Amino acid sequence: MKVGFIGLGNVGGKLAGSLLRNGADLVVRDLNKDTARPFLDGGAAWADSPKEMAELCDIVITCLPSPAACAAVMEAEDGILAGLSPGKIWAEMSTTDSTEVGRLGKLVEAKGASPVDCPVSGGCHRAATGNIAIFAGCERETFDRLLPFLTILGRRVLHTGPLGSASVLKVITNYLATANLVSVAEALTVAGKAGLDLGMAFEGIKISSGNSFVHETESQVILNGSRNISFTMDLVLKDIGLFQSVADKVGVPLELNPLLIKIFEDGQDRYGPREWSSNIIRRLEDACDIHITAPGFPAELVDDEPEEPGYEVSR
Repeated sequence: MKVGFIGLGNVGGKLAGSLLRNGADLVVRDLNKDTARPFLDGGAAWADSPKEMAELCDIVITCLPSPAACAAVMEAEDGILAGLSPGKIWAEMSTTDSTEVGRLGKLVEAKGASPVDCPVSGGCHRAATGNIAIFAGCERETFDRLLPFLTILGRRVLHTGPLGSASVLKVITNYLATANLVSVAEALTVAGKAGLDLGMAFEGIKISSGNSFVHETESQVILNGSRNISFTMDLVLKDIGLFQSVADKVGVPLELNPLLIKIFEDGQDRYGPREWSSNIIRRLEDACDIHITAPGFPAELVDDEPEEPGYEVSR
């Protein structure tokens, strides 16, 4: 089967790289053809338009920065919908709005093709090694057809139910990660102001009930000074805004998420929308006249899981 991939950014490029390394018959496209050059040099083909990709490929994957960007790629005159035909699959791997993916899914189904929302979770370092987690919302038969490719991209693949369910679950997990990041920033700042050795504090949290995936990753890039988690403040606001929309739609009166939105809106105003999300700690550093760092701390994120074929966790 021929696989098309549109959107070769921080996450998309790494996912497409896993497909190429594992022998997939890959066609790529990005707004910037120079971004696609390493894939073309590695044997991937280029599509001159999303329509051409949909005509050429059995599966078309999109991984784009916003629901609006995805809609543009899908619905343009030379978009994916114009090239889809019966039996093909459109897989949306972005973090997106469940209502919007449902709307586009109906248009895909009208073409006789099958839609899937399959956002990923776990960070760019895991996307690069095929160890990321993937949620998939779609019909079970579509899931079974797509699974061999999803297990190239991720070690844990969860069928979440009908189209749109994966997008809801993804924004829930991103909300939890954001809440954890803000609490980690507060914990590290208090540890620093209290005079603790921050390398020791990191290890103490890691072996305690306070540990989390966010601590093991974002605390590390805070303490090593890079602050580079390959995720930016504007994307955080997009994700927790989508989570707020879901909560509002179902009538849940959230208390913490509105505060997180205010915190990141302030961070974005101070440091810019493309500032790394981990630098939300700068609000506390500025207020306390302290720089939270641990000299000699590991410079790169380490993924303890080897790259290997994925496995399914299914309902």
